[in-house]
Amino acid sequence: MPVLLVGPFMAQADATIANVATPSIRDDLGASGPLLELVVGGYLIAFAVLLITGARLGQTYGYRRVFLLGVGLFTVASLLCGLAPNPTTLVLARVLQGIGAALMFPQTLTGIQLNFYDDARARAIGLYAIALSTGAVVGQFLGGMLICADLAGTHWRAIFLINVPVGVLVVLAGLRYLPADTHRTSRRLDLAGVSALSIALMLVVVPLILGHSIGWPLWTLACLVLAGPAIGGFLIIQRRVAARGGEPLIAVSVLARPAITWTLVTLMIATGTYYALLFTVAQYLQRDLRYSAAASGLTLVPWVAAFGLAGQLVRRLPERAARRAPVFGCLLLAAAYAAIAAVTLQRHHNQALLMTLLAAGGLGLGVQFSALIGHLTTIVATDYAADISGVSTTVMQIGAAVSVAAFGTLYFGLATHATNAFGVTVAALALTALAASLTAYRAIRQSPTGSDAAAAGPRTPIGAKSG
Repeated sequence: MPVLLVGPFMAQADATIANVATPSIRDDLGASGPLLELVVGGYLIAFAVLLITGARLGQTYGYRRVFLLGVGLFTVASLLCGLAPNPTTLVLARVLQGIGAALMFPQTLTGIQLNFYDDARARAIGLYAIALSTGAVVGQFLGGMLICADLAGTHWRAIFLINVPVGVLVVLAGLRYLPADTHRTSRRLDLAGVSALSIALMLVVVPLILGHSIGWPLWTLACLVLAGPAIGGFLIIQRRVAARGGEPLIAVSVLARPAITWTLVTLMIATGTYYALLFTVAQYLQRDLRYSAAASGLTLVPWVAAFGLAGQLVRRLPERAARRAPVFGCLLLAAAYAAIAAVTLQRHHNQALLMTLLAAGGLGLGVQFSALIGHLTTIVATDYAADISGVSTTVMQIGAAVSVAAFGTLYFGLATHATNAFGVTVAALALTALAASLTAYRAIRQSPTGSDAAAAGPRTPIGAKSG
């Protein structure tokens, strides 16, 4: 299990680690503004677009094999990033790194659903939650520390080169400790579905990741308009493949079940607020309060610690309380955001108070996340582990892109008018988290038995190993 957890940790860390390095990269390589955006965005785009395909490849060829392939590719790409002689090479290497992350990341949740049951699964999900939240914050903190340390004169290159020995150790440990692939299927990869989904996701993700920093030119808005028809076209292709008795990329009929749909929507909304907070609190602490990147990252440590603790608390709750945990978690998250907004709007900054409120927010987000992931892996049979892993991670990445674009635009728009931009933005996050509590309520109202359970067909029973 620890080997698999390195995947989401590394993927999340490198999603944020380059943010603090862009000034150094600009000075060293002479990178222009658009190329600097692609150093960060190229990774995120490749990562988000290929997560579902990565999950399906894991089901087809074995999650162990694809996980190790992803870690290997990620490691080689990290080396290329660290040795990049010019901005173009760095961007291409970052895209390759994103592809590697998309291959390794979804295999973790797939491995949890295939190999862990009951209380062991709850513990594994709690550790998975820690890896996700820790990676995102460590990326910002570690990036700042490594650049300041300037190890062996590597400066910004160290943030990528550090992945190389870690990746090598993970591959060696995976070959030694990960169980053999016994859950592979003979299904062929739906190449038409991969192409259609990739195009649809790019129409969504590319403008959201790059739009706010380049002033939302017309092409970004056109992409977002075309994204709806593109997603509709993908769903039509999937239904046609299924109608012909083929093997679609995604089991749409399973994911369309209300219990699953509302759970995915809640994960997308609530997780999105976290990434928006990461972005805006970094701006607030570093631009307004003149914190260093390292000090800014340390401020978020209570959030990460509470998020990790939440998973361990959820698994100890009685069944009835655990069922209501997603709603409670979202309400606690909304209350924490509201309190942070109230304190900030009063122009009162107390670091200890801010860190305490961030801890409350991390606890709320962690409770809803652990409870909902547990809910998903319980109501969906293990035959659909790849579907759940790929789709859940993808919707969370889309939620992150949407939230950072929306709340980042709000923050910078308010900042130009000398308004308390951070306070107003966090107040908007509170309302968004409150909306997530409503979708969480809809999710838990759906029973995992009866007609919903029957919709999955004769699959491997929950709690019994397959293969």
